[in-house]
Amino acid sequence: MQYNSVEFDTYFKNYPDEKGFFGKYGGSYIQPELQTAMNEIAAAYQTICKSSKFIAELRKIRREFQGRPTPVSYLERLSNSIGTGVQLYVKREDLNHTGAHKLNHCMGEALLAKYMGKKKVIAETGAGQHGVALATAAAYFGLECDIYMGSVDIQKQAPNVARMKILGARVVEVTEGLATLKEAVDAAFAAYCREYKDAIYCIGSVVGPHPFPMMVRDFQSVIGIEARAQFLEMTGELPDAVVACVGGGSNAMGIFSGFLNDPVDIYGVEPLGRGSRMGDHAASLQYGEEGIMHGFNSIMLKDENGEPAPVYSVASGLDYPSSGPEHAFLHDLGRVKYDVVNDDETIDAFYTLSRLEGIIPAIESAHAVAYGIKLAKTIGKGSVLINLSGRGDKDMDYIIRKYGIR
Repeated sequence: MQYNSVEFDTYFKNYPDEKGFFGKYGGSYIQPELQTAMNEIAAAYQTICKSSKFIAELRKIRREFQGRPTPVSYLERLSNSIGTGVQLYVKREDLNHTGAHKLNHCMGEALLAKYMGKKKVIAETGAGQHGVALATAAAYFGLECDIYMGSVDIQKQAPNVARMKILGARVVEVTEGLATLKEAVDAAFAAYCREYKDAIYCIGSVVGPHPFPMMVRDFQSVIGIEARAQFLEMTGELPDAVVACVGGGSNAMGIFSGFLNDPVDIYGVEPLGRGSRMGDHAASLQYGEEGIMHGFNSIMLKDENGEPAPVYSVASGLDYPSSGPEHAFLHDLGRVKYDVVNDDETIDAFYTLSRLEGIIPAIESAHAVAYGIKLAKTIGKGSVLINLSGRGDKDMDYIIRKYGIR
């Protein structure tokens, strides 16, 4: 299978290149002193990822601590309710320890920090799942942990804030700007610039300067590897389509990785929020343009001055004004179709999955569920595999407060 001359059977050997580029996207646009620290991380990762000892320890952690592999579940009642004959399935990352996919890369990053002799891990979080996952990893490995979180998200995600604190992390409230995910990244990056000798910045998605888009994708690829094998075992064939939500895009790259070289349609779902007007959504791949922020080149939403635009989503984990550089690359190649769903569609899907299947999804994941339902109504036949990237425990108080019980 070729898309614009890219050979997907050798894709992971070629992308990113040695400088961290996926085509023209990616790279590392940071100050020289910090670049030295990034080079150290990249060299350590390239060494450790080939180590049988590291691989064995990570597999043991996934099996005995995280509870992997997570299952694929058939959504019989939801499929029947749509009535088109299309069968819906979900990859259950909500059953991963801590309730989301984020622990997949956090355990790997924390293990890398131990290998490098670091004493602290630093991170940002929006929905709180990355913060909880990193706090969990830090507790497991005996590391200090600072989590930067916008004050708006702290109010929306109180259960996850409490979990981080119980796990021993220091939650640092960020009040600048819109006080959401972008500002949390700004603050965490600034802290890392001060502490890079003793700490490692554990980026929470496939964003940031090289090697993080590659490293987080590699750790998250366990989702796609498992899901592909499980789906084949369950059905004897591959799904016709794979769907995942996209903010920065770690869960999506995780599951997409397993299917890029297969005759499978792949869909990334961005948050349209309240509508297409600037400031009402966070659909960077749909409405953005090429630009550099947080040390990497990708497609981003810009204001009239060319700076990162204000963004909004009902999902705290998706309100980021850019997407990972690999998503921008796959978007330009046409290998992945990126589309949108709005808040109303997302909340409807949240309640539909809960009532018909007994699975309460994270609001982020509900974007993918909403799109999977729309897709099932249009493709006529076949099967759709949705990455259920997290569970909705963290969102219930906010949902009830804002939308009530339906």
